[in-house]
Amino acid sequence: MNLSQILYAPDSPFGTLLRNLRSVARLDSTVLLLGESGTGKEVCARFLHSESKRSESPFVALNCAAIPPSLLESELFGHEKGSFTGAYVQRLGRFEQASKGTLFLDEIGELSLTAQASLLRVLQERRVCRVGGSEEIEVDFRLVAATHRDLWSMVQEGTFRQDLYFRIHVVTMRVPPLRERMADIPFLVKGLLARVCNRLREPAPRMDPTGIQEMMRYDWPGNVRELENLIERFVALYPMGIQLKDLVEEGRRRQARPPADPLAREREELKELLNRHGGHRERAASELGISRRALTYRLQRTGLTRARTRK
Repeated sequence: MNLSQILYAPDSPFGTLLRNLRSVARLDSTVLLLGESGTGKEVCARFLHSESKRSESPFVALNCAAIPPSLLESELFGHEKGSFTGAYVQRLGRFEQASKGTLFLDEIGELSLTAQASLLRVLQERRVCRVGGSEEIEVDFRLVAATHRDLWSMVQEGTFRQDLYFRIHVVTMRVPPLRERMADIPFLVKGLLARVCNRLREPAPRMDPTGIQEMMRYDWPGNVRELENLIERFVALYPMGIQLKDLVEEGRRRQARPPADPLAREREELKELLNRHGGHRERAASELGISRRALTYRLQRTGLTRARTRK
């Protein structure tokens, strides 16, 4: 991934961030990306990897919030055949999969204290032992972590290990929210529209200038992810006479309502996701980039297990 593939305006703060990442990419230092959900932290991590000396090796991403605690150890460390019920074959964990490359741990603040201790040990010793195994295996990866949380506040509250905090707090960069980079919106809209239409195999609708102007007056609480979802709704609803400005106004009305608690917000997002895929869990999980089992865990956590979904 190079700069020409990432959409932003000249002199955008996002462009400044990418140039700083390019400068850091030559080193193997751990990078911590801070920013709200949907700002493009994984895009930044992939860019950092592509500009590094590890670019020919794997980029492996794991969303720590999407994996049930009971499965996280196996996801990270892998397992040997027969180590537990359902372990029919040997499986490499994310640490091994990222060998010679980059491991991106998104939402690292969601790790349990037990998982944090395991991660700290790997970062210190650069060795892993698969679940059910006895052999220690050397691992060589660069860690890029990301979170929307205030990790230092979590340290003070006792929910994030101080030693791990200082281990990952080497090079820290903030990814700006979309409301701080409004000049990027016309560039993002053009690129996202082309991407969405290509994926959906739909012709590109006509963009009304009033809609773009309205977009640049909206706060975008969901950041680039919200923008991309709005563009997809626009493509889907354009034949019905819906314009960009109508969808932006809908978002503005929704934003004016009292904010829901995080669990309720996640529940609504999952409902919308399932509705979009006709209740098909496999396709919904694929859009999120997680396994069907991880999606089921999130449905259980948000109380949606009785939702009408197709297996």
